[in-house]
Amino acid sequence: MTAFTIDLSSVAQLDDRQFEQLCDANPEIKFERTPTGALVIMSPTGGETGNRNIELAADFVFWNRQTQLGVLFDSSTCFKLPGGGDRSPDVAWVEQSRWEALPPEQRRKFPPLCPDFVLELVSPSDNPTTVRAKMAEYLASGARLGWLINPEDRQVEIYQPQQAPIILTAPASLSGEPVLPGFNLELGWLWS
Repeated sequence: MTAFTIDLSSVAQLDDRQFEQLCDANPEIKFERTPTGALVIMSPTGGETGNRNIELAADFVFWNRQTQLGVLFDSSTCFKLPGGGDRSPDVAWVEQSRWEALPPEQRRKFPPLCPDFVLELVSPSDNPTTVRAKMAEYLASGARLGWLINPEDRQVEIYQPQQAPIILTAPASLSGEPVLPGFNLELGWLWS
């Protein structure tokens, strides 16, 4: 359950079409790409992380079905970020009008936008420094809110544009206001 980053710059630079072809030809492998073009190969998650991911995502699904304010995505969705990277957050949300502004062909491929909200759940094999750099990449690309949840350290880092991350220790809940109106994520179960 480790991610491997491969710098291909000494032999090749994958353009967007080639990256999409690589992903299409290897559907059993999860790829990301850094803004510098390095290829990130992600392994599947373990049972605990997979369970935590789905439990967290469920709350977002229920909220979004009620509010119908946007579109949700799981960790299988790769976004083509304006800053040059291709990333797959564990949970992502895009405001409805931004999603609808994309032509259908762009919705079918890797959407060329940064989600308004991203959540990354740190798994035991993740390097926290690497995941923090990813959060900074999301913010630089236009994310309005990001949550980095680290169950092992019992911490949540809240990311917002032009602000230092706010670090909370084992919060009982998180409010998504104003980006996710009316959304409250209960986290007590995660720390017990």
